[in-house]
Amino acid sequence: MFGLGYQELLLILLIVLILFGAQRLPDLARSLGSSVKEFKKGVSEATKDEGTSQAKKEEEKKA
Repeated sequence: MFGLGYQELLLILLIVLILFGAQRLPDLARSLGSSVKEFKKGVSEATKDEGTSQAKKEEEKKA
C-alpha cells in the first residue's frame, strides 16, 4: 500500500493519535467514511449524467 511498511503505518497512526486524541478518532473516521461515500455518489451521478447526455446527442444526430 503506497510502499509503506507496517512500521511507517504504525508511526502515522501514533502521530494521528497524539494530534487528535483517542476520543476524536471515531468521529474523524465516521466523517471520513461519509465523505468518501458522498464522493462516490457524486462520481456515479456524474457518469450517469454523462451517459444520458451521450444518448441525447446521438438521438439528436439521428433526427
